[in-house]
Order: sequence, then C-alpha cells, then structure tokens
Amino acid sequence: MPLRTPPLLVPSRSGLTRRGLFAAGGGLGAASLLAACGSDEDSAEGTGGGSFSFLDERDQKHVELESAPGTVVAFTGLAAALYDYGVEVAAVFGPTTLADGSPDIQAGRMPVENLTVLGNAWGEFDVEKCAELNPELLVSHYYEGFDLWFVPEERLKEVESLAPGIGIEVSRPTIDEIIDRHAALAEALGADLDSADNAAGVEQFGNAAGGVAAAVADKPLKAMAVGAWPDGLYIANPPTFNVLAKCVELGVDFVVPDNADQNGYWELLSWENIDKYEADALFLDVRTGNITAETLLADYPTWAALPAVEAGQVYGWNGEPVYSHIGGAVELERITEGLGAAQPLG
Repeated sequence: MPLRTPPLLVPSRSGLTRRGLFAAGGGLGAASLLAACGSDEDSAEGTGGGSFSFLDERDQKHVELESAPGTVVAFTGLAAALYDYGVEVAAVFGPTTLADGSPDIQAGRMPVENLTVLGNAWGEFDVEKCAELNPELLVSHYYEGFDLWFVPEERLKEVESLAPGIGIEVSRPTIDEIIDRHAALAEALGADLDSADNAAGVEQFGNAAGGVAAAVADKPLKAMAVGAWPDGLYIANPPTFNVLAKCVELGVDFVVPDNADQNGYWELLSWENIDKYEADALFLDVRTGNITAETLLADYPTWAALPAVEAGQVYGWNGEPVYSHIGGAVELERITEGLGAAQPLG
C-alpha cells in the first residue's frame, strides 16, 4: 500500500500496519480487456438511466439502486481511475493535494483545483460537508481487515447512513482484475468503454507491458524496489506488490527479501545495513512521504555508497497505481524507463 506517512499502527482487526496496508495497493497482471468488464455479471448491471447494481466486495452483496447514481463520493485513488474512463464524482476523500496545492500522486490526472475534498489525510472526513451534497453512492477501496478505505472507522456508520457504500477489493486480486472492476464501475456510472480514448488506454496498457518485457529481454539486470523512511530502507517483496509482480511476470529479476514482515510486504533494513542485497538498479518509491532520492544522496552516506547509486542507476516506482488502464500503463512505463537505462554492474 502507499507509503505516505510514518509506519504507525492504524486501527485494524487484522494487525496490519499502515505501511503494510499501503504496500497492498500494488499488484499488476497481464493487460486486461475492457470487454470483460461489460460482461461481468457479478460486477454491474444497467448503465445510463436504467437501474444500478454493483457488487460490494466487503460482503459479496450487490448494492441495488433504481437508477444510476448521479452524485457519487469516492476515495481519491478510485475517483482518479473513474476520471480516466470519463466519469467525474461529486467529491473525493483521501490524499488529493500536497502542501503547495499540487496533486498528490494518488489523484492521478484529475484537476485537483476543481475537486470538492472531504478529507485530505488519514482520519479526515467531513461528514457534514458530505451530507450537504446529498450523495447517492459512496465508493472506496477495500483491504481485508479494514472497511471502506480512508473512511474513519468510528464514523463509518454515520457516513453510510448518507448513501450506500461499495468497496472494491485491491489487496489480493491481480491488477488486471482490479482494473477491470474499476472499468466496470465506470461503465455502470455511464462511461463509454468503447470510446476512442478508452480503447487507446487499453492499447497503452498492453504496449507498456510489452515495453517492460523488451527492456530486459537481453539484459541480465538485477533490480531492487525500495521505500525510504527515517527508520530505514524498506525492501519491497515483489509478489505482494501488483506492479512488481507484473514486472516479474514479464521477465524482470527483482530482489526478493528473505526476511519480509509478517504481512509479506517489506523487509526493513537499518541504514547501517542497507547493503545486504546486491542490485544493478534501484527503484525508489515515489509516493508521498518517502525520502527523496536527492535527500538520500545528500544526507544518507550508506545510500550514496551503494553501487547502483554511485552508477546513477536510481529510478522511480509507485506501489499504488491508479487502477485504470492508463494509470497502470503509466506505472509500467515509469519502470520501463529505468530498466532501459540501467546496465549490469558486474
């Protein structure tokens, strides 16, 4: 899941840390097809002005409405995926803007200056402001052991009294499955999945996957994906991050930590011991809250001494992509750029 704040424990019934949860937001499969979205009988029925039915994956029950909702409130990352398919929501909650007003990476391509934001950080949700909108539907991501993502648990009942809620599971499915679910929701809310823009998004995603494979086809490159925080360097475990899992499927050789945490997401190395694994290329988490590459180089001598850093082979990755075809493509393209530029150091 996203590494956006220090690794504090969050209210949980499963014992997951917030960092562990933030890790869960990545896991890409092969390029998916929009056609599958429209035919998924378990996901959505009825579009446009007809009845609305969509599966809430928290309890595996459908939310049924007499007509497609016109006033939708959504978690920022989910809203960003809907936006890519041509659907705009009435308000968002979750990391949307940075301190300077620029978009958080979770906001994707949405024009944040035009958004109604009900909460911009963990624990924030303006219920009164939400009520004034008279919402007809509230949608968010769903992680096992939690409820609607970024809705404060102590206010969940109050929020869901305003409008029915739908959770889309993002902790275990492949990215193809997750993207298809987001596309299906967009279609249920009126998106035209056959539009030229959406067809181009599917093509971009497929091309991006091919680009990853091509970048390492004839290159024996060892890569390592990490997150940098004051308490140490976090080594990502590829199988638990969708985008990394997709890259492994496409032929990328990522370091697999041998001592991942209890949730399987990260191995934490102290700054004195970050040279435990050898890697030709480092991929540094670009999500808000991570220490930047510039700060690491200036202030962390053990980082600066790593062979990949000395060679200038440090690139970016995002463990929490926007779950649209365009959003998935952007993250695969980001990794492809680094893979293409890096060379084996052996």
